[in-house]
Amino acid sequence: MRLRGGYDILLAGRPAGRVEILPEPDALYLPLRSRRFTFCQLCVKDGQRVHPGQVLARDTANYSVPLLAPRGGTVQLKGECDQIVLNDLAREEQEPYHPRQDDPHIPRGMGSVGMKRYKLLELGAWQFIYDAHTQSLPDPFSTPRAVIVSVMHLEPFVARGDVQLSKRLASFTRGLEHLQGLLEYQPIYLILPDISSEFAARVRGATRGYAWVKLIQVPLRYPLDNLTILARALGFKQDSDSPVWALRTEGVLAIDRALTLSQASLVRIISLGGEGIASPVHIKAMSGYPVQAILQDRVKDGTLRVIDGGVLTGQTVGQGQMGLQAECCGLTVLAEQTDRELLGFARPGWDRRSYSNCFLSSLRRAFHPRHTTGLRGEERPCIACGFCEEVCPAGIMPNLIHRFLYSDQLEQIERSGVDLCVDCGLCSYVCPSKIELLGQILDAREAIQRELHGDGDSEASGQQCSKQEVTA
Repeated sequence: MRLRGGYDILLAGRPAGRVEILPEPDALYLPLRSRRFTFCQLCVKDGQRVHPGQVLARDTANYSVPLLAPRGGTVQLKGECDQIVLNDLAREEQEPYHPRQDDPHIPRGMGSVGMKRYKLLELGAWQFIYDAHTQSLPDPFSTPRAVIVSVMHLEPFVARGDVQLSKRLASFTRGLEHLQGLLEYQPIYLILPDISSEFAARVRGATRGYAWVKLIQVPLRYPLDNLTILARALGFKQDSDSPVWALRTEGVLAIDRALTLSQASLVRIISLGGEGIASPVHIKAMSGYPVQAILQDRVKDGTLRVIDGGVLTGQTVGQGQMGLQAECCGLTVLAEQTDRELLGFARPGWDRRSYSNCFLSSLRRAFHPRHTTGLRGEERPCIACGFCEEVCPAGIMPNLIHRFLYSDQLEQIERSGVDLCVDCGLCSYVCPSKIELLGQILDAREAIQRELHGDGDSEASGQQCSKQEVTA
């Protein structure tokens, strides 16, 4: 397997390997929207008492994926927009899962395999699975060509696979066996880091006896763990009729819990990192856990920006988001650089790290520099250095797209392979001119759909859910 591009991003604020268990919250605030899902169909009423694992809402556009109650509590809907509040929380046992033998959703001929897949859907484990090429939720009853399982998560400040596996290797291997039982003869590609360590050797040893698992070692360069990049490197072209399934460590563990214990994974390990965190750490948290309660007494003084996800692809947590969303893999906290830096352009940069090796720090050994929201200088014109093309794992030329966009040549942009971009943001990160190349690529794709194909409005309307639907 041949991989190109990528960059080993070293930043201060990496979470420690230990996992901290959070105290029970006073209330949960479950957002009805996440990156992939919009839980439009409410399944509870205001004031209703629910138990752990009960379905609170469903995303009707994504095979009715459920939003599950992490704890028992009383539902509050009135006065709250785009979230379900659970008060009077109680730590109760999950009620047993009761399969429906004649469920009409299960296609004929799938038998026990179809029932297992439907069980994964109902217990919330299916939401951990992706279509490797589109990052969307695959059809639970589709037939994949292959399955990609990655234990790597290389973006800075997100929950690492080794932390999630440290005490659950047996559950992981059992989850792989369950996953293989859902397939026919399709292979499972297990993506491991190309390093020599005791833990990596344990993972290889635990899975080496599985003839249906193909071990693939990948360099520790972001974003070579990207599921789309891995699928392309393995030779799989995009085919809507025959998708490639992909999942990470937490997905295999969720499958094991669902098919072994018939229980939903209501708590997950997420990271808490970044320059704004006093002691970066991994934590066990449930969906809806109050963000402010997590950050309390953990953040440094000053103006901070809280990001849901990693530092390159995460999204700023809005003021209206009070709890963790269902797909949260980490919280990144960065210091807002509000003061101007006197003669910043003239500094030799002993404490800065650059892909171009233009700073004095290139004489130092590898180190983890501070990372804030500041640009450390203004945006400048493109200098045609080619760094963005060198690091791009998709093999496109972001600098060329940048030029075409300024001259409004959408046809040329479409022919340049803009659809191959995997939105990793690495081009923006290494750009010495500090051009927001990823944002321009996203704008270009939107303009192409709107102006060349004329389906931008219909697509947007199909993805949106009205406030009345969500809060009714």
